[in-house]
Amino acid sequence: MKVKIQEAAGLRGVFRLKVFKKGKLFETYEDNNLIVSGAKEALAHLLAGQGTGKNLTSIGFGTNGAVPLPEDTALKNAFVKDVTKITFPKQGYVEFSWDLLTSEANGKEIIEFGLLLSDGTLFSRKTRIKPISKDSDIALEGQWEIIF
Repeated sequence: MKVKIQEAAGLRGVFRLKVFKKGKLFETYEDNNLIVSGAKEALAHLLAGQGTGKNLTSIGFGTNGAVPLPEDTALKNAFVKDVTKITFPKQGYVEFSWDLLTSEANGKEIIEFGLLLSDGTLFSRKTRIKPISKDSDIALEGQWEIIF
């Protein structure tokens, strides 16, 4: 007898964002994101024990509003910083918490976000329709969940 086995879903991500203006919640946003080709290459190297520089450490905030594509490799004019916390909310999930303080990336028109590996490889990318005009009265925080 032949048994047919199929995974329910492949690698995917969920992006969550809160925008604060003058310390008050101004906007919330949640949507799926694209896991780019660089992520799949990094995971293959990790499985083979060749994972130097392949751990996810940073989030980037960029200015390119083009639709995300699998072959994307970088954010435009990126401001990059370390994620603030990593948790495992349930089996097969890893969540990266992040923030952007009022003192960071001021003057940018932030319209894209990306998770980055320690070697700089882009892992996933998300764009918005409307940019966030980052100023000293704006702070961002959120989570980026990767689901296996």
